[in-house]
Amino acid sequence: MFKQNHFFLKAVTLLLALSLAAASCGDDDSSDSASTILPGEGVSLTMGRANWNTGYFQAALLRQLLQELGYEVSDPSETELGPSLAYLSMAEGDIDFWANSWYSLHNSWLLNDMPDGTIVGDHISRIGGLISQGLVQGYLITKSFAEEYNIRTLDDLNSNPDALAAYDKQDVNSDDGIADIYGCPESWTCDDIISSQIRFSAWENIKQIIAGYEVMIAEATSRVADGEPVVVYTWTPSPHILSLRPGDNVMWLGVEEVLDSSNPLGRDGGEGWAQTPGQIALSSDTCLYILDNGNCQIGWNPAEITVTARNDLLENHPAAKRLFEVVVLNPVDVSIQLLAQRNDEAPEDLATQWLVDNRDLADSWIAEALAAA
Repeated sequence: MFKQNHFFLKAVTLLLALSLAAASCGDDDSSDSASTILPGEGVSLTMGRANWNTGYFQAALLRQLLQELGYEVSDPSETELGPSLAYLSMAEGDIDFWANSWYSLHNSWLLNDMPDGTIVGDHISRIGGLISQGLVQGYLITKSFAEEYNIRTLDDLNSNPDALAAYDKQDVNSDDGIADIYGCPESWTCDDIISSQIRFSAWENIKQIIAGYEVMIAEATSRVADGEPVVVYTWTPSPHILSLRPGDNVMWLGVEEVLDSSNPLGRDGGEGWAQTPGQIALSSDTCLYILDNGNCQIGWNPAEITVTARNDLLENHPAAKRLFEVVVLNPVDVSIQLLAQRNDEAPEDLATQWLVDNRDLADSWIAEALAAA
């Protein structure tokens, strides 16, 4: 069971005092005792978390907030999953929720069939806007290389023989005539989107490397630091963006035609991988391909990181549901926490300290959740 902190005990004491004052006409002792019961007491929840480490902090934070409401929440590190298994596990009831959904990237997982004839999305729902402002995802390219060869888009790299030869000379599989770009691990969905975009745009001279992301991003960061040509997919919030700095040593790279719903690879759910319009408000200081409307055609839609939970959890536990709705995190703040995590700080400890440093905000979330119970 959770351990209440000093500040929360004070809040509960105040609520109890107000309740007693309002009921001065004479409640018995049993009702006074009942008024101190938290909405999550006696309720055990199984929480999952993503198998990418930039999702660890918000998972730890949300767990601790639920514990303050009295819920007994499993350690999410014990159930670490990629999205292909996470959504199915929620639909089947093996886990109750996670805080690592990336929409619209993950929409296709909701369409998978269940044995009873339903689909995954019939049993679970996205809720809240955990991290929904200021998010960017797309391809970064070494700035000096892009400037030397006048590369603004991946289409330029694919069709420029000189740039392609210079890039290929130093990439993972050198001198094979193909530019190897760092993509995503298998099953993250972004790997499917990149492969679909390559086919859709007919980039015959570009190939995605699909491997462990931490290995790929470490290689990319080292090569950029050495001034070598690199194209790598990444996102915010993450600590990577503090080493690969758009406008400084890298730039956001564009695409000329954004992947639509035509499903060029013919894969199940591929229609849901469309990224149109694939634009975001970035300036020419950080983006290489600015349209006449002033937007950067980055080829990816801004993501929204949210909670996804089983429908019965949301229906039966209004306090938890309200908490999921009101918790909103700043992506820059999260990136700072993730940098500390990269420096061997435990996400659980970072979440604990974040709650100490942001106690007033956290208390406002707890108060809203209590009011909904």
